[in-house]
Parts: sequence; structure tokens; C-alpha cells
Amino acid sequence: MTQGPLTTATGAPVADNQNSETAGVGGPVLVQDQLLLEKLAHFNRERIPERVVHARGAGAYGTFTLTRDVSEWTRAAFLSEVGKETETFLRFSTVAGNLGAADAVRDPRGFALKFYTEEGNYDLVGNNTPVFFVKDAIKFPDFIHTQKRDPYTGSQEADNVWDFWGLSPESTHQVTWLHGDRGIPASYRHMNGYGSHTYQWNNAAGEVFWVKYHFKTDQGIKTLTAAEADELAGKDPDSHQRDLRESIERGEFPSWTVQVQIMPAAEAAGYRFNPFDLTKVWPHEDYPPIEIGKLELNRNPENIFAEVEQSIFSPAHFVPGIGPSPDKMLQGRLFAYGDAHRYRVGINADHLPVNRPHATEARTNARDGLLYDGRHKGAKNYEPNSFGGPHQTDRPLWSATAVSGVTGDHAAPSHAEDDDFVQAGNLYRLMSEEEKGRLVEALSTA
Repeated sequence: MTQGPLTTATGAPVADNQNSETAGVGGPVLVQDQLLLEKLAHFNRERIPERVVHARGAGAYGTFTLTRDVSEWTRAAFLSEVGKETETFLRFSTVAGNLGAADAVRDPRGFALKFYTEEGNYDLVGNNTPVFFVKDAIKFPDFIHTQKRDPYTGSQEADNVWDFWGLSPESTHQVTWLHGDRGIPASYRHMNGYGSHTYQWNNAAGEVFWVKYHFKTDQGIKTLTAAEADELAGKDPDSHQRDLRESIERGEFPSWTVQVQIMPAAEAAGYRFNPFDLTKVWPHEDYPPIEIGKLELNRNPENIFAEVEQSIFSPAHFVPGIGPSPDKMLQGRLFAYGDAHRYRVGINADHLPVNRPHATEARTNARDGLLYDGRHKGAKNYEPNSFGGPHQTDRPLWSATAVSGVTGDHAAPSHAEDDDFVQAGNLYRLMSEEEKGRLVEALSTA
């Protein structure tokens, strides 16, 4: 079925899309050819800055279904009723590679999940590992510089990577994860996801709990050996993106069982290690995972650029009943992610369909800026006002956290078992002899 004539950006029909307008046959091109100038100018601006990290990614829409009543821990509306469904968008990614890098590489995978809840968007921006390389956001730029291209050689340099890790013992746990079998997932469908950070849940009575999220793949864990990954990356750089898209097209919808670990807030101060340390996991014997839901991906994006590249996620996007913890890496990310999107996509990135709330309207007094869509029409842009404008609720999204002491460049408070090597050792001892051998080989050849 024809869509009608090709037009310019302003809707005028295009007479000739094959030949530029010239001064006579074979003459120079005329500046009055506005279709030519429009197309070239747009082409020059078709790419926005790629993400500094997590540039290489793929995404899909889906549904989260609550299977357990969690109202004793949180008042979040989308977690209020067994059987309740919430629309989602999940973006997978590698961390270090650029936009044109291969999928099948040894690298952590981003697991960024957007819930389109009735109280606004809730973003859970995690990885496929429950821990990370550093525990304080002030070290994050330095760490990422070691993963990116060297300013002199223009290449990724193993010396930079291992120099930083060797001087940062807190990286040991994540390095063990990365160089183990799970360091190269066979596909996005065959890996777990984690919120990684500790977050706050608070219930209707005002009680506070600390929570960690786990997304266990229902497809089973599948990984690639280094040799298999090298071959696949050369043959099909888009292997993971292709696998995700084609599985959904076939109706084989990937899914994850969602679990949480819950810690009553009062137990945090006396816990044997700092429960807000991103380089640590909470042992399951201390806080057993509780199954609360199912996540299924069932719809591919129609346009990768509009919906995957321009999707924005921020761990600062909370809803009532959920909030941050004193995790120092998380605290830095609360600023950095939103700031990155304001630079990369623009101040009105939230106006794009993939980023808009679905069940509620964003009612702010922010106006103007690049690509402002005029959604507020003539409404007043200040608060309070006498014209029926939006007003504050006087109820914070999360509960306050007690603080004390003097300002300073402080390390996290010490706990009895704060150690950079114990959990890495525990992970190693959980491996089979074959897995240990592959870990040693991966470390020795990295």
C-alpha cells in the first residue's frame, strides 16, 4: 500500500530525489536546492554522542508481573497486588566497547530496566553481575579511563587495566566474576541481571528495609569460551542483538524470575561487613532470596535509534516506596546518569516516547530547551500558583536516613569483616575444578 509522495521535512512534495539542481547540464550545484541541503544537513546531525559507557546495546519491551505480596516492605503501587502487570523496557549492553564493538566479548553486561508504573517511571539500572570494580563514584572515571582507548596509543591497553586493578584491591571480587565462565554470556537471554546496589524500600507504616534485586534467567545460564567468543565476534559482531530480536520474533519470549533480598534497616549498622559496599554480595544464608515476580520480554522496538539509543535510564528515577541507600557508588550515579542524558540526548529527552511515563502525565514547571514539544501549552510555569497548577504532596518518596559527624573525605564506616578478598575467594571455592582452570587461563591470557 503506497504512503503517498515523498516530501521535504516541511511536507512539500519532492519532484526529484535522484538529481541535484545544477546551473545547466554538468554545471555546479545550486545553493537554492533546499532538498539537497536539508538532506545533507540532517545527515551530518543524525548521530548523537554515544554513551561513554554501555554504548553498545540492544533492547526490548516487556511486562513485569507481581507474584508475591510485598506490601509489608514497600508501598510502591506497582508492587501492591499479586497478578499486577507493569509495562517495561529493558536495555542490555556491554560496558567498555564503543557503538560498533562486537557483542561476544569478555565484559560486564548492563541490565537497565524501566518500569512504566502508574506513579511514574522507575528505573533499575544494574548489571549481569551482583558486584562492581569500585565502591566509590570518585574512582569511577579513573576506572573507565583504563577500559577505554589509551590517549597515546589509541587502543585498549591491558597494562592500564591491570595497573588499576592491581592498585585497587576492591576490584578483586568483580575481576573474579569477569574472568570466570560468566564473563562471556552466550546471549542476553542466557544471563542473570542484578540491581547490584542496595536500595531502600519503605512501607505504608513508614518502616524501612534495605533491598537487593536479582533477575534469574529462565532460559538457563549459558556462556562462551574465549575461543568461541573470538570466533563469534569475528563472524557476527551483532550476535547478541540478533539473538534477542529473533527470539522475540519467533514468539520465544525470554523471561526472568525476579527475587529480592530484604534486610531490616536496623540490622545494617551491625552487619559483619558494610551492606552498602558495591563490591560485596549479601550471602544467601543471611538474607535468602524471596521470589516476587516474573519479567518477560515480548516486543521488539520498531526503531533502534529512537527507542534504544535515545532511551535514558537513571537510578535517581524512583517512585513512592523506593529510594536510595548510602552506597557511595549509587550516590554518584544518582547525579551522573541524568547529567549524561541531558548532555547526550538533550534537556527534553524525557519527552521521547520510550522515556515518557505511560500511566501518568509528567507535571513539571520546566519549559523550553531543545526539542521542547509545547506540551504545557499556556499553563503557568511556577509554583505555588492560584490557577490550579500542580502542587507538592508533602510526602517524600522514601524515608529519611539518619546521619551524624563532620564533613570530610571519609571512607565508608568499618565493619568486622570488611575485606577485599574474602568474597572473591568464596566465589573461587564455589567453582568446579574445570571452572577454576578456565578462570586461571582467562586471567593469564587477559
